[in-house]
Amino acid sequence: MAPDHPDCPSSASGYPSDCELTQALRQRAMSRTSEGRSYAWRAALPQAAKIKLLLLDVDGVLTDGSITYTHGGDELKSFNTKDGLGIRLLQEAGVEVGIITARLSEAVARRAGDLGLTHVFQKCRDKLVIFEKLLEELQLMPEEVAYMGDDWLDVPLLVRVGFPATVADAVDEVKELARYVSQRPGGRGAVREVCDLILEAKGVHRTLFEKYLHR
Repeated sequence: MAPDHPDCPSSASGYPSDCELTQALRQRAMSRTSEGRSYAWRAALPQAAKIKLLLLDVDGVLTDGSITYTHGGDELKSFNTKDGLGIRLLQEAGVEVGIITARLSEAVARRAGDLGLTHVFQKCRDKLVIFEKLLEELQLMPEEVAYMGDDWLDVPLLVRVGFPATVADAVDEVKELARYVSQRPGGRGAVREVCDLILEAKGVHRTLFEKYLHR
């Protein structure tokens, strides 16, 4: 017998209609609460709720850290589409997203362009300089900024931002400094995990999912 959903017309066939299936999916998604999340996730929510800018390292965070060179000398990088959607969702929620990386790569510039990122800094040896510049430009306080890095080069910035985060396969010293360590490794959805955390902390995660259900 078809599920009883008052917003959907009854199905004469006895099988759930498309509307009823969508409603069932919606109820399942909307019934999920942060209680099913890890203690680290729940503990990070109050601090994540303040975030207005998420800054990301590239190698080891947006990628798995691998660098491949072609015979022509070009550098190849692989990016995760789930991370990309997470970044877009944050932007849709009004959170700025930027990239700060010590390396220079055309692949990074192209990926940033695809995602509509305007705060992109490559070949950056002193990330704190960029951080201070962005605080002034965007009129933010350090506690309103999150940064996700994975290695020693990221430490000066991780200890300055309000929400330091890292990936599951980061070096131990960085994990000790991080406010949140993702369950996923770099380049495999770790950034999406932090994006989802910020969205849930701001109370907009379910609202955004609703929009996709009705597209």
